[in-house]
Amino acid sequence: MVSADPRRVSIAGAGPTGSLLAFGLAQLGFQVILQDPQRVEELIARSRAYALTHSSRRLLNELGLWDALGSDLIPFRSLDLQDRELKARVVFTPDDLAGGNRLVPAIGWILDHRPLMELLLDRLASHPSVQLQLGAAPAPHTPEGRFDLAIACDGPGSPHRGFWKLPFWSWTYQQGCLTFKVRLRNPQAQTAYELFRCEGPFAVLPLGHNAFQIVWSAPLECCRERAALSPDQLLKELFGVLPEGLELEAFLDQPRAFPLQLSLAPRLARGGLLLVGESGHRCHPVGGQGLNLCWRDVAELLRLLKHPASSRLSGSAIGRRYARSRLPDLILVGLATDLLVRLFSNRNPLLLLLRRLGLSSMGRFGVLRQLSLAAMTDGPLAWRR
Repeated sequence: MVSADPRRVSIAGAGPTGSLLAFGLAQLGFQVILQDPQRVEELIARSRAYALTHSSRRLLNELGLWDALGSDLIPFRSLDLQDRELKARVVFTPDDLAGGNRLVPAIGWILDHRPLMELLLDRLASHPSVQLQLGAAPAPHTPEGRFDLAIACDGPGSPHRGFWKLPFWSWTYQQGCLTFKVRLRNPQAQTAYELFRCEGPFAVLPLGHNAFQIVWSAPLECCRERAALSPDQLLKELFGVLPEGLELEAFLDQPRAFPLQLSLAPRLARGGLLLVGESGHRCHPVGGQGLNLCWRDVAELLRLLKHPASSRLSGSAIGRRYARSRLPDLILVGLATDLLVRLFSNRNPLLLLLRRLGLSSMGRFGVLRQLSLAAMTDGPLAWRR
């Protein structure tokens, strides 16, 4: 790159993606400034959980964070996929994993936001190569002058993306998403559920100690109405939706509704300006791809910058290589999640037949389950690894 070592990077956005990227770059010897308008307490306080796949496990392990998260990582060893319209189901187990993933007997893990952010912010605060600027709106930086790279990790409404005049394609779904945490009675141990219903997918993700995260997709107005219901009214709504055998014991937080989008920045970089995470893309939450997709951005950028030759590359060259590498994965995951939602929210007789054949074949043939799980855990381009 054009400046002398140590190389300097500005990152806007200290959420899970921006903080993880900042830590990874500091580990590589970069001087990092991490900015966010939220204070530490606000960054930590968010009530939500993430489904992590093996691609995220490998990244956290490479950065020395996996073991530190320890008991906060809740494994699920079966994934129960159900088509409620057809009353059909497919159950995935660790036997359906491919390659080296089979050495770790879990399909995925659920991780709560708080312990993740506590660990990341603690490591960043104590790292000599990281300067935290939290609690004030970050100014949009450019690579000229003090920085070799300027990176936006500030979410789908990224002000940096707009300031840098990078194009952004976005389509809003008619569906929204309702998320909240509950405690259930007598759940199946270490099982995650993905239910396909006409109004949208419905996921139940284990958080340990009989606590679960509910991710409920439905028309946005329905989500907002349900978020405003009393606990007793919401209980009635949930009664016919929860997987068979699961009973609600208590609500653990306040339901929150938000709109869903399919979006993509066709240019993830311009010069030394880069978009990482949801500042550059967003997809439907079906299959829990969101954070894993963002962290594959992080993994790819760290891979490029770890190479000794990267020190001789300009910010523009780094940006071009990063964008060229990431766009195929982002496009395929966006299309795949969109197709799943449209296919399983449709009652067209031909599509119902296609769904029945697909689920039946997947249940009978292990190779189909293995291919499907490989795409979910490592991305649709996993075969290139």
